[in-house]
Amino acid sequence: MGFRPHLLAAAMALATAITVLPERPRAQASSPLPTAPGDPVDEGEVLDIRRSGDEVLDPVRVERGKVLVRRRTPAGEADFEAVAIGDADPARAAQELATHPDVASAQPSYRMYPRAIANDPLFKRQWNLSQLQMEDAWDLQRGLNEPVIVAILDTGVAYTNATVDYVGYPLGYNGVLFPALGPLTLQFAAAPELGRSSRFVAPWDFIWNTDRPLDLDGHGTHVAGTIGQLTNNHIGPAGIAPDVRLMPLKVLSTTWDDAFASPNIGTDETVARGIRYAVDHGARVLNLSIGRTGPPAPILEDAMRYAVSRGAFIAVAAGNGHEAGDPTEVLAEIASRLDGAVAVGAVTQSRTRAYYSNVGPHVELVAPGGSFRDDGPQGGIVQQTYDLNLVETYSLTSRGFAAPRFDVMASLYFTGTSSAVPHVSGVAAMLMQRGLRDPAAIEALLERSAIDLGPPGRDDEYGYGELDARAALRRAGR
Repeated sequence: MGFRPHLLAAAMALATAITVLPERPRAQASSPLPTAPGDPVDEGEVLDIRRSGDEVLDPVRVERGKVLVRRRTPAGEADFEAVAIGDADPARAAQELATHPDVASAQPSYRMYPRAIANDPLFKRQWNLSQLQMEDAWDLQRGLNEPVIVAILDTGVAYTNATVDYVGYPLGYNGVLFPALGPLTLQFAAAPELGRSSRFVAPWDFIWNTDRPLDLDGHGTHVAGTIGQLTNNHIGPAGIAPDVRLMPLKVLSTTWDDAFASPNIGTDETVARGIRYAVDHGARVLNLSIGRTGPPAPILEDAMRYAVSRGAFIAVAAGNGHEAGDPTEVLAEIASRLDGAVAVGAVTQSRTRAYYSNVGPHVELVAPGGSFRDDGPQGGIVQQTYDLNLVETYSLTSRGFAAPRFDVMASLYFTGTSSAVPHVSGVAAMLMQRGLRDPAAIEALLERSAIDLGPPGRDDEYGYGELDARAALRRAGR
């Protein structure tokens, strides 16, 4: 459930009772981790000491009987000396040294890093990543690229080039019946910002029953970009976890799938099959920026429990129906009762709940989803996807209805809880790259580290608060 621009202006939302639609408008680390910014140096620990004069200090003993080496600072150099303390605790040693009459101040020595400011030209427009403190999170993650597979259960992903023959049947949209387009040969292009084909694992299309889950909509490609678009490559926007591998799974049918008479549509069955397939083929984070309202779905709950029991973390959308009666999303309600699965609402640039974002006891976290209403045309989440002017020809008023194009890319702003979910999936994948493997522990960590919004503690509007990537990674431990 999400919103996106039509002709760079309007936003659209789809809703249904039963059919599943895209959202439109390890408790401890298994291996040591590198020192992070803000941590004392832990290899041959040293202590920086600034003295009030240059006279020789008397020997000062610190805990565990370690003796600091004394030396006179030559004139013209820094007014401090670095003193080896062996395996003593830097903070306690500094505290004790600071009490010495000849010491003006003492502090542990901290490791410095270059700051990870992505050089992608649209990064400055990605307020959502700054809001999650992704710059600091990337610093903390430096050098960690353990393979983690993230499954994107959606409309497909623009991950490969292809030429496909279709037959276009009459298409109904917003009360208008468009004529049949007849036989068509369409070109599909891979989104260059999603990386090489070798990055994609076990793709499958549950709508067309093929191993090429081509995106005929753009929604799944946009979601994939937030999770793992190439970063720091001087092109387009950045992604949260650019080192993860991606599993494109098409479990939803959209307007062009229907017009081309796909053999399946997006239902509880296709999504449940997709969840099980993802886990059985190695995915350990599942992104479901999808949903439906209506009666319970036992087969979906069974599939989600199966996934979590086998070590997969799940992020799902809380829904965009707040102004339409706030109906409970089925997947979100299941997630709220399942440790290791999280229902995600959306907030704006000002960290307030987006007007469309559902509220209720099922909301567990919020993340940037954006709002065109509150923050204008750049108030959404920008990522690379298809040029929708060439895809959604049935929605254009300035030109005639025509065959879609799936070979032209653009960086577009989307809004919705659909756009919020991949932020959580991306950070969860980063935690798994640090060695955390228990989905329930990842959920607990994300909730404990969240920025509390609204009334103190958990509430129905913001859940446990807004996702904080930096805090989550720091809490993950070393």
